[in-house]
Amino acid sequence: MTKEIKGWHVLAVFVLAFSVIISVNLTLAYQAVRTFPGLEVKNSYVASQSFDTDRDRQLALGWDVSAVLVEHDLSLFILKGGRALAPVIEEATFGRATNVGQDQTPEFTFDGTALRATVDGGEGNWNLRIKARAEDGTLFQQRIIVRIEK
Repeated sequence: MTKEIKGWHVLAVFVLAFSVIISVNLTLAYQAVRTFPGLEVKNSYVASQSFDTDRDRQLALGWDVSAVLVEHDLSLFILKGGRALAPVIEEATFGRATNVGQDQTPEFTFDGTALRATVDGGEGNWNLRIKARAEDGTLFQQRIIVRIEK
C-alpha cells in the first residue's frame, strides 16, 4: 500500500531542511564572532608604512627562532650562528591561534640554551607571539607556531 505525497508533506520537508541549514549557519556565525581574537593592529595603513623597513632590520639580525612545548615546559630557542641568545622579551603571549580565551603571558628565564617558562598547554595548535629587543635596539616581532613534543 503506497501513500500519496500531499502538498503539506512537501512543505514540511522544505521547512525542516531549511530550518536545519539556517540553524547551523547561525551557530557557526555565533561561534566565529564569539571566538574572534580581535585586531592585530589599530591602523593597518600606518603599520604598513614601516613594514618593509622593520622586516629588513629583523632579518638582518639573523636570528633562528623556534618554540617547543613538552608537558607544561615551554622552550623558546633564539639562535644566531648556532649560539643561544637571551634578548629582552618585551611582550610574550602563548595561546591558541583562533581563540584568546586560553591566552597566557609566560615569564621566561634563560638557562644558557633557551628561554624557558611554565605554561598550561596541551595537544593542539599553539602559538607564541613575541616582541623581543635585540642588543642594538632592533624590535623583533614574530608569531611562532609551537611544536608539541611528548
